[in-house]
Amino acid sequence: MNATCLKCGMNLDAAWAFCPHCAAPCRHSTEAVLRKHEGAPVTGAFSGLLFGLVAAPVLIISGGMICLTGLGIFLGVPLVILGVLSPLLGPVLGLNQQRGQCPWCDAKIGSVALIDRFSCPACSQRIVVRRRELLRAE
Repeated sequence: MNATCLKCGMNLDAAWAFCPHCAAPCRHSTEAVLRKHEGAPVTGAFSGLLFGLVAAPVLIISGGMICLTGLGIFLGVPLVILGVLSPLLGPVLGLNQQRGQCPWCDAKIGSVALIDRFSCPACSQRIVVRRRELLRAE
């Protein structure tokens, strides 16, 4: 982006704040940069978090109690480890994620939470979820 000094007419680079020839202040036009919306790279990131947070204390407590018996090494320790990892496993597996095709553009989509309306990442059209079906929002 080159500019021209309004006072002396010298050709200037974009980095100049003042003209090096006549020391006049330079005004550069600022063009609005429009960027295309980039969709989230991870789908289903938060949909199974609630399941993991509910399952974690149950698994940790039951695993701890089984560790007090003779079966602790075989059953108790894996249950405790599973309880610690369960808040992460729910989102990774995409539990409770609404999946399907966009009714507007037929792109494969999935909602990241238990919500009843969202926008398609491909066409930006509004989608409504009713009875586990993806419908056009009118």
